[in-house]
Amino acid sequence: MKTTLLQSEDYTRSPWKNGGGVFTDIADAHRTDAAVKDWDSLLWRFASTPIVAPGPFSYMPGIDRLQMVISGRGLVLKAQGQEFDEREPFTTVRFTGEMEIVTALEAGPVEVVNLMARRGAAEIELLALREPGDQPLPAGTHLVYAVSGDCSIRLNSEEFAIPRGSTLKVELSGTSRLTFVSGLAVLGSIRLVG
Repeated sequence: MKTTLLQSEDYTRSPWKNGGGVFTDIADAHRTDAAVKDWDSLLWRFASTPIVAPGPFSYMPGIDRLQMVISGRGLVLKAQGQEFDEREPFTTVRFTGEMEIVTALEAGPVEVVNLMARRGAAEIELLALREPGDQPLPAGTHLVYAVSGDCSIRLNSEEFAIPRGSTLKVELSGTSRLTFVSGLAVLGSIRLVG
């Protein structure tokens, strides 16, 4: 098991693919043979972003996306013939980067976390951690993002404190157990398959 504390001052800020806003890149991975780290070489990305006005999502062919509101409420993603309801915070929605999506904000701006991965290269999950309890973690990369205040976890028997806005990156070669002790966090899990 390898753990790395990613602090908020170390995150990078980048424009949305469509230029409509700015996201905070918390952690990502790219193909090792890529000369340039860009959208074409991306394997996965975990990021947060404010959505302050209704508008279109970026077109990302070949990318699977998970999203969750962590601040504010009332977000609805509208695609042709369907809606993705994120009106309540900490609800995970899953959609593909090819979908033409426009946001609707029913109660003002929100902040979301996104976990995206290249289809066929990684499998991803996104889960809110709000109540104390155990969570099995399979082999792969796991990101515990402290959303509101500090949070405390145990990995097997080792204790970790994660300051607000920071992320504990956990890289596992085998199965482990996460015990969520206190706070409010989002768990992003990535398993490379390609």
